[in-house]
Amino acid sequence: MRVLVLSFYYPPDIGPASLRAKSFVDALVNEGQTDLEIDVITSMPNRYHSLKIPALNFEKFNKVSITRVSLPSHKSGMFDQAKAFVSFSFKVLKITNAKKWDIVFVTSSRLMTASLGALISKRTRSKLYLDIRDLFVDTMRDILKKNFLLFLIPIFQYLEKWTFSLADKVNLVSGGFLDYFKKINPKIKPSTFSNGTDELFNMKNSVNNNNKPIVLYAGNIGEGQGLHKIIPIIASQMKNISFRIIGDGSALELLKNNKILKSLTNVKILKPVLRKELILEYQKADILFLHLNNLKAFQKVLPSKIFEYAATGKPILAGVSGYAADFLNKQVDGVEIFNPCDEVGMKLGLNKLLNGPKIINRSDFCLRFARTKIMEKLAKDVISLF
Repeated sequence: MRVLVLSFYYPPDIGPASLRAKSFVDALVNEGQTDLEIDVITSMPNRYHSLKIPALNFEKFNKVSITRVSLPSHKSGMFDQAKAFVSFSFKVLKITNAKKWDIVFVTSSRLMTASLGALISKRTRSKLYLDIRDLFVDTMRDILKKNFLLFLIPIFQYLEKWTFSLADKVNLVSGGFLDYFKKINPKIKPSTFSNGTDELFNMKNSVNNNNKPIVLYAGNIGEGQGLHKIIPIIASQMKNISFRIIGDGSALELLKNNKILKSLTNVKILKPVLRKELILEYQKADILFLHLNNLKAFQKVLPSKIFEYAATGKPILAGVSGYAADFLNKQVDGVEIFNPCDEVGMKLGLNKLLNGPKIINRSDFCLRFARTKIMEKLAKDVISLF
């Protein structure tokens, strides 16, 4: 029984995609048959240009072989990412040529990784399982609304339909994707195994004793997060609060070069850090901040950061709408939600959290959404294809 796992990111690289891929492989090893062989094909660590992480091109651990493809140097811009993926695709196709697997499993936020997996499964006559973490076409349609590259959308739509039509099974990380997916491929009933919580982020006894409250954002700093649209304004109006932003991304310069932010001393922007250092930052924080830009496509998503934040027991301030807002309202205690880019709503939420409990017991949530349990279900679903 041979399985190919295709993921653009994999440890020691950081980020939710890397962690999800590794957790799935671990679960597959535990749930699989004795003759199980897993080939992981991924890239060398490249999540953030500003964080260099060493890794081997090839590793083997018992049933798991990991091949990492080297990429040209790139940042988070659209053209840089496209160049990196073209290089990744050619090298992966060369590696997989004339090989055979029973199942090709692809975890993908960008459509192109899923499409590459679909092509490999077609060439090798393997069954295809797609784990879809984002709706690329839907998102790009919003982001490129006033961009000359909008003409590419019909091409991506065709590629999306072709990719989804080849899948034997599909998992959608957000239940908000269901209606969109059904319009493209009504023949498949997808599962919805979300991201999950990890015990190592549990900080129920950690309280910050600093004089100035700390609001922390940790993650990607891209157009999709829209931090440049709200952080400078709020920080200028609430100088009694220290804002710490950890990450990198295509909109980092927009944030750094904001005229309002340049005059402030209560906003600190830090480079991405490894998980051990990130946990220390969570421990220092009073409030964990999450924000998505005010785009229609983001009403369908369920950010992985929700699960990471929730596991800490720290208060959460979330500028989200749609499915994510509904999920937080129903599932997570100690959260204040405001509409994306709504300055008044963010200030009200901040003040409520600052006057509320410092630690929230979310043990029930962590139990229901434990990553190990979710990945165990996902692994069993993949194995069912045999």
